[in-house]
Amino acid sequence: MSTLHATTKLNIVAVTACVTGVAHTYMAAERLEKLAKEYSFNVKIETQGVLGIKGKLTSADVEKADVVIIASDININEPDRFTHCRLINVKISALLLHPETVISSIKKIARFPRNTVIDM
Repeated sequence: MSTLHATTKLNIVAVTACVTGVAHTYMAAERLEKLAKEYSFNVKIETQGVLGIKGKLTSADVEKADVVIIASDININEPDRFTHCRLINVKISALLLHPETVISSIKKIARFPRNTVIDM
């Protein structure tokens, strides 16, 4: 098992959304949950799919987050919530096919100040 941070677990929040709001939205959420277990970080995920918004992130969740991941192929609802965060924008296909690249980006952005954005 690998860890991202030597002393404490990173807190990550994420939003997943795809064009149809069905399979890929939930596959991306599942992939993030598996990565959280494998790399020992905390994750809370909001899905924006055909069933509406599930697991809505609160302002407290966002404030507490070390990193925000938006795994989406569309514009998400309320993107302004994440304006002052360390933010990774990633296409769902990249998350599903190349999760190691997402992990590398998490490690990288965690060292930078808030208001940093990585577009993948």
